[in-house]
Amino acid sequence: MAEQLLIRGARIVSPADGIDLIGDLLVRDGVIAEIGEHLSAQGTRVIEAGGLTAAPGLVDMHVHLRDPGFTQKEDIQSGCRAAAAGGVTSLLAMPNTNPVTDTPEVARDILARAEHADARVYVTAAITTGLKSEVLTDMAALKAAGVTAVSDDGRPVTDTRLMAEGMKQAARLGLRVVSHCEDLYLAAGGLMNEGEISQQLGVPGIPAAAEECGTARDITLAESYGVPIHICHVSTAIASAMIRDAKRRGVQVTAETAPHYFSLTEQALLSKNGDCRMNPPLRTEHDRLAIREALRDGTLDAIATDHAPHTPAEKADFFTAPNGSIGMETSLAVGITYLVNTGCLTLAQLIEKMSVIPARILGIPGGTLKRGAPADIVLFSESERWTVDPATLHGKSRNTPFAGLELSGKVKYTVCRGSVVYQEA
Repeated sequence: MAEQLLIRGARIVSPADGIDLIGDLLVRDGVIAEIGEHLSAQGTRVIEAGGLTAAPGLVDMHVHLRDPGFTQKEDIQSGCRAAAAGGVTSLLAMPNTNPVTDTPEVARDILARAEHADARVYVTAAITTGLKSEVLTDMAALKAAGVTAVSDDGRPVTDTRLMAEGMKQAARLGLRVVSHCEDLYLAAGGLMNEGEISQQLGVPGIPAAAEECGTARDITLAESYGVPIHICHVSTAIASAMIRDAKRRGVQVTAETAPHYFSLTEQALLSKNGDCRMNPPLRTEHDRLAIREALRDGTLDAIATDHAPHTPAEKADFFTAPNGSIGMETSLAVGITYLVNTGCLTLAQLIEKMSVIPARILGIPGGTLKRGAPADIVLFSESERWTVDPATLHGKSRNTPFAGLELSGKVKYTVCRGSVVYQEA
């Protein structure tokens, strides 16, 4: 049940509303009731927030909850606890579950079980049945079941004709296509970025061209057919340049990157740490700097985590470890540390990319603290430094590439649907 809550004396940053001020937020019946100074309300829980920043709850548009089918790694409830601990109040769940989220029944089950979780869960359904690139799913039925987006994430739709038809159908229905761009023939057998480090380790690599060829194809389809596309987890300089050029031509393309692509490089693989293996892989310093610039100039619209939990046993062996890392509990701090503190983005611009713009792309509530808006709020210390300890994280899995790293920015409270769902112990 929603609380009556007064957040007092915070720096309130709501870029969508042009707000950056010291003041109070009054929450009532699950919405922002008032924003101002010296607010009071009898019988209200008060959070003294002097020195803290209040911003719209983060919207993570790329999350693997592993539920149904892989709940030893994560489930809806544990994933949403991790989200809340990172200030994420809305997330988009990917469809590579078991069974695959390719029917209305699976989608409705996820939504029903997420109804009282610590974050709002939006569902991505598959573009093709079973993620097999053979037959399109019934997108109209999926939308009627409450699906927000479609994707075969984890792999691309390899049949270009099917991808084109899926993009056209999704556009007619108002569903967002979220695309994993990869040429599987180029990527086959690779464990990390193809380059000097992979050669040094004697490890088969995934060339940047694998991502770039996939990106070029999907931009071409969007431009040729006049339909939107959202490109996931951009990691290379050339892919960023393609997106920048496409936007200049008026192509309906949006794109995201993940925190590890603007903070880490392939150098992290020198220790053969399975937690640093993901797809796309960590790239070169040249790519990392290009991703930062693409965030700065607006080429990359959003920051999403690609939160991908795996068990410690799965990640123990570098050569056999599945790809993916967790990220929701560290995303805000990595953004502050590597983008705000370095002068790449202002705090308001970071909040835009982690909350305002993702909500806008998906067409969901969120990203604002205006009166009457959903009371989804993250309250954090921008300057507090902390060291990432996997043992203290709130999800089921521990496969963070940031273990042992000192970061700036600590989430203190998260409010979702008007209730405090996370409070730092």
